[in-house]
Amino acid sequence: MTNYAVINPATGDKVADYGVATDAEISEALEKAHRSYQEWARKTTVAERAKLLKKLAQLHLDRQDKLAAIFHREMGKPLEQCKGEVEFSAGIIESFADNAEEWLKDDVLSVADGLKTVVKRHGLGVILGIMPWNYPFYQVARFAAPVLAVGNTVVLKHAEQCPETALALAELFKAAGFPEGAYVNVFASHDQISDIIKDDRIAAVSLTGSERAGAIVAEQAGRALKKCVLELGGSDVFIVLDVKDIDSAVEYAVAGRMENTGQACNGSKRIVVLDSVYDEFAEKFKAKIAGQCSKNGDYGPLSSAKATETLTKQVQNALDQGAELLVGDNRPEGNWYTPSVIAGVTPEMDVYSQELFGPVAQLYRVSSDEEAIKLANSSPYGLGSVVMCDDVRRAEKVGDQLDVGMVFINASGLEGVDVPFGGVKKSGYGREIGKYGIDEFANKKLYRFAA
Repeated sequence: MTNYAVINPATGDKVADYGVATDAEISEALEKAHRSYQEWARKTTVAERAKLLKKLAQLHLDRQDKLAAIFHREMGKPLEQCKGEVEFSAGIIESFADNAEEWLKDDVLSVADGLKTVVKRHGLGVILGIMPWNYPFYQVARFAAPVLAVGNTVVLKHAEQCPETALALAELFKAAGFPEGAYVNVFASHDQISDIIKDDRIAAVSLTGSERAGAIVAEQAGRALKKCVLELGGSDVFIVLDVKDIDSAVEYAVAGRMENTGQACNGSKRIVVLDSVYDEFAEKFKAKIAGQCSKNGDYGPLSSAKATETLTKQVQNALDQGAELLVGDNRPEGNWYTPSVIAGVTPEMDVYSQELFGPVAQLYRVSSDEEAIKLANSSPYGLGSVVMCDDVRRAEKVGDQLDVGMVFINASGLEGVDVPFGGVKKSGYGREIGKYGIDEFANKKLYRFAA
């Protein structure tokens, strides 16, 4: 049975329990969202909805400290990073508010028969969002803001360990002036989610989560003939080619691996280094990882006991199969896992094709650009990547050959409030944020005029 509860991962203490919604409450939530789509979303303009989003963004900033404290306790992210997430979420929402009219403007087509032909963008209906715990505000911002801007309404199922975040978000949308039913939170069980997806009042689904969850939701959505957008796991590469500033490359690699205590789908998990710079880079990288300090806010606890157990087992299995632990001890204290580096990973090992969701980096040495590309593309995942090289054109050419949705050149952390996000392969499909994101749940309706 799904259980919505706040368990502080830093201490293991249960802080609060929240009940799962009844079937009647789920049906009422769907009806509210459906009614709001019919009576509000379809009858308002993009400008009117954007005005509400503008207010929503400001409320994020006004309540930044309070909101950050909520999910700091729920999932353990360092408090300053929580504050940064709330601010970034506000920026995403504001970007949709500022640009929605431009991004959703009509397309006038030039066609062979000369008839006036226009594509207009309208809402689809009620969109179900299934959101994760690792970025509990940011994920909702990038899902819900474009969905509402287009003219849909939202039913939101948040992660079981973030119920107070879920309630705080629902209150934000209400305080911003969105009508009842425009954004509806549900504490739904997994069985209830299956029923919600099948319900005719749901038009489409968006999920951010694990590969396993994505496969289940995609199958259920497919059976119901409903579109879904999936943002799933990743095992992103951080490729270091010929660079003179090794220190800068190391800083970006550490930042890419340690963001959110390594619990980011697009974190730099596989550090792939050309042998001409490998020795210097590896020594400095190991030292920087070993120097990470929880007291300085470099990292926090892993999100839960289950997450800690999973990561520990994965690393131990890698060691049992012949990998080498260069930094760290794979002996967490509670949910506090020491930042680590492993090397000697080969394709025969399980970890070679797994995602390590925590502060553990895999370090690889390669002898050429081609070997780096081959290693990168051997992963079943294809979310993001970083390519470091003084020759920017060379870095771009390497990026052109990577089977990923995103390539960052000469820095990690290049996400933006209006920059599309998404991947390929087992990292999912569809895009979020910016112009590409706002188009995902739009009915691109064709108009043809005979005269």
